[in-house]
Amino acid sequence: MHFYPAPYQMPYYPPQQTGAYPQYPQSEIIAHQQIKQPLYPQLKDQTLNVIAPFVQYGLKEAKHTSFAHALQEVAAMTYLIGKGLDPQTAYAIVESWELNETFY
Repeated sequence: MHFYPAPYQMPYYPPQQTGAYPQYPQSEIIAHQQIKQPLYPQLKDQTLNVIAPFVQYGLKEAKHTSFAHALQEVAAMTYLIGKGLDPQTAYAIVESWELNETFY
């Protein structure tokens, strides 16, 4: 296994006392105190461009279902993209899991 040196010192994140996942706003406060520069800035534009259509879809979907359902759909689609599927296939797969705007 090869490890490549980071171009900057990797930040240390102290253990959270709030549970398995950091909680807002505490995690936001901690991040701003510890991270003095963006992590992986080269990924920012590409990432935001890939997810932008899904964000717009989720906002429209939430008007017809619920925010929770819309977030589940968008999260599932972007997860599948992260697993290597193209956006159109990810959308088709997640939509195929629905029946009457609910996951069955």
